[in-house]
Amino acid sequence: MHPFQLIFPYKSSICIFPQMSSNLWCIRYFTRTGWRQTKEDIKSELKSAYAIAKLRKTGYSKQKFYKEAVELYKEISTLVANGDKTSLRKAVTENMFSALKNEIKQRESIWSKVYWELVEPIVKIRTLRARLIGVDKNDLNKAFIQLTLEFLTKEKFEAYDSKGAVVAGDKTKEVLVRSIWVFEKSLFHSGAHWRLCGRIKV
Repeated sequence: MHPFQLIFPYKSSICIFPQMSSNLWCIRYFTRTGWRQTKEDIKSELKSAYAIAKLRKTGYSKQKFYKEAVELYKEISTLVANGDKTSLRKAVTENMFSALKNEIKQRESIWSKVYWELVEPIVKIRTLRARLIGVDKNDLNKAFIQLTLEFLTKEKFEAYDSKGAVVAGDKTKEVLVRSIWVFEKSLFHSGAHWRLCGRIKV
């Protein structure tokens, strides 16, 4: 495995339709496929617990990290909205920078300018998954960690054409947004900081 790439990206198993919940419960616990999925879920939880335990040894605090993650969410989203690729490079991994650069280029071909604002405090934040990525099989301490977070936020957005006319969105209205971002950090580099390494479609 190589850092800067998503390791086993998170996939939601949430039931969208409440009326199907009882049927899904039966499928989960009374079929071979269901038991296999349950086994995989347990293994996933154990991997997350192990990764978090390793992270705590470096002084990790969930409350402190969540605060930093929200600031990164706000900073990166603002940089993307402003098309500031120079500053953006420092806050994301190489692969993520390439993806965001293409996203900005595509957006600028449609809209001349955009307005984006995060309404604070955010509605909710939670950790969905944690993974360790070893870079040296002979030294388990040489590893990167990836934390997958779910953000539930209220945001404002508006897009303009070259003449300054509004062509999309409405910055007077708050929109509820669910985002899943993956942050990565080295556990063996002095002064390492969290960076965005992926976004998962929801």
